[in-house]
Amino acid sequence: MSRTAVSPMLVRLAAEKATGALLRDHGTLYLVDGRVVHAESPAAPGVDVLLTTGGRLPREGWDEAVDRAGAHRAVGRFLVDSGRLHDGELEICHLGAVFDAAFFALSPTSGPTRFRYGVGHWFGTVRPVSAEAVERETVRRRELLDAVWPYPAVDTAPVVPRPASPGQTVGARQRALLAAADGERTPAELARLLGRPAFHTLLDVRRLAAAGLVETPLAPEPVPPPQALLPALPVPDPDIALLRRLRDALEAHL
Repeated sequence: MSRTAVSPMLVRLAAEKATGALLRDHGTLYLVDGRVVHAESPAAPGVDVLLTTGGRLPREGWDEAVDRAGAHRAVGRFLVDSGRLHDGELEICHLGAVFDAAFFALSPTSGPTRFRYGVGHWFGTVRPVSAEAVERETVRRRELLDAVWPYPAVDTAPVVPRPASPGQTVGARQRALLAAADGERTPAELARLLGRPAFHTLLDVRRLAAAGLVETPLAPEPVPPPQALLPALPVPDPDIALLRRLRDALEAHL
């Protein structure tokens, strides 16, 4: 893990073996006995999107699981016990969603970080992950993105495709992403549309940008310095001005 923790509070809660919800600006991590059991972020598709949009689970099957097992915090377990998913499928999909959402939830923020003890998530526990593993993976992903194309502006800007050079080709996954990119959808919106993890979508977008197949937004123009004020007229020394007024008044009476 990095020398400086991504989230010192997460490290402390793990040491305390705390149970509850760690709330940050960009998402929430759920802990049980200091281990991460679930994560969600507005920037990342949830398990439901990954399963249903990806075609592995009909939407009605997901909705039934939430209706019947959500109150018991056992949606994941219900999906397996009802035969809709195998244990391994659920574990892989859920772990992917946890690391995906945690990457965004643990992004740098200037807002407050809070912890609500005892709060659980309705999905339930599938496979707990250590806080150290979550932090380590978050750092690895940050470094990977910057190694591919160190322009984070592409992560949040609309994805604007560019014409390929003669002979330039991409794989099937990236072709599908480019086909869905309409110049208005952001990587997060494309991830939801395609039913893919948001981080992997960011990685594909950065690779496409590095290859010149996606526009890289220009850095914002530097703010020009304020115009210099016109030279101020000399202000008479107040004592001299007073003496002049007194002199003028005396001369008027002579």
